[in-house]
Amino acid sequence: MCLLLLVNRATAAGQDSLQTSKWSLHFQQTVIPQYHFNFKAPYTGKNSLQPEEKTQVSLTSTMFIARKLWKNATAVFNPEMAGGSGLSQAHGIAGFTNGEAFRIGSPAPKIYAARYYVRQLFALSAATEQMEDEVNQVAGQDPLRYFAVTAGKFSMTDFIDNNRYSHDPRTQFLNWSLMSHGAWDYPANTRGYTVGVLLEFVNPAFAIRASSALVPTVANGPELNRHYGSNHSETLELTRNFNLKGRPGAIRLLSFRTKAPMGNYQQTLSQPQPDITLTRSSGRTKYGFGLNAEQELSKVAGIFIRVSWNDGRNETWAFTEIDRSVSAGLEISGAAWHRPGDNLGIAAVGNGISKDHRAYLKAGGNGFMLGDGTLTYGTESILELYYNFEVLNKGIFLAPDYQFVSNPGYNRDRGPVHVVALRVHVAF
Repeated sequence: MCLLLLVNRATAAGQDSLQTSKWSLHFQQTVIPQYHFNFKAPYTGKNSLQPEEKTQVSLTSTMFIARKLWKNATAVFNPEMAGGSGLSQAHGIAGFTNGEAFRIGSPAPKIYAARYYVRQLFALSAATEQMEDEVNQVAGQDPLRYFAVTAGKFSMTDFIDNNRYSHDPRTQFLNWSLMSHGAWDYPANTRGYTVGVLLEFVNPAFAIRASSALVPTVANGPELNRHYGSNHSETLELTRNFNLKGRPGAIRLLSFRTKAPMGNYQQTLSQPQPDITLTRSSGRTKYGFGLNAEQELSKVAGIFIRVSWNDGRNETWAFTEIDRSVSAGLEISGAAWHRPGDNLGIAAVGNGISKDHRAYLKAGGNGFMLGDGTLTYGTESILELYYNFEVLNKGIFLAPDYQFVSNPGYNRDRGPVHVVALRVHVAF
């Protein structure tokens, strides 16, 4: 009898230790004032970074609501408010300096539905793992090996091109070409979201993810094109997880292909005026590839590298005007100096564009992000350093950030630019 009572108590204790819930509710708010010091600019075009300007401030606030529907199925809804502006309205630097800023004319705050999707997992084994209550994730037991279908509105970077050390501009690096592959022209509206379907096959050793999603009606447009048959983008990513001398690491290989009514650089250069919008034609494509790797060095430090490329024949359609990019960096946890809520990061980026893209900008053409009126080409090189400081262990973070940008917008005639920011991030 005593033995049975002890077994029953142990079983009950084990069940209590398993966290399960129906709901997950989280919130974040990020405010980023950013300033650049005056810099040399013998000429300034329509889409240039202004050599002199005031501090610009961006703001985002997001509610993360998730609900378990039935076994292994979750519905997600994220209302969001965004406002403010990036430096020069996010013009003039391809690897732009604020991952929370959008290319939107009006800085007035606006409320919109950032995400609404349903995610269904199909177990491929009996083994499960405990999932903690996190952003857009409900606590409970999920299968260790599964096939998943996600459908609705989301950001492609929610699921693809993840990296433990360089992915989230709210807690890590601010630069656009550090939060994801610079040359991945991923499908998204102006604010970074799309509507699509994502398929995943996942087990502890490797994963395969494939998606098909809508693209904007015009380059960097706020509205998504619902004519899916002739306007869409597909992405495939293969992930291999491994251990190197007992330390976890991962390597991810990405490929994409986008079909949209893009303008063509060579065709535009044969026109009297270098206006890419005049050569837009349905059926045009853009394709590219990326390699993304991460490796833990110790319990408190890790490194990453990304390399990406796209064909650069047709205009950039959604993300940013980068056709080639290489980045690498290091992140260190504050646990090394007894502040586990802090983190420090340093990284370098080199961005480039295709020969056709260069010729177009040199002829005085404008993309949706770049255009100095002419161009003396050089690699856009960026160095970023930040320290993310948790205040009183209360989910409030302050992060001073410094970025050095050489050849902004690939132009050796302008810059260099010194950019400073103070990110204020609240999360619970």
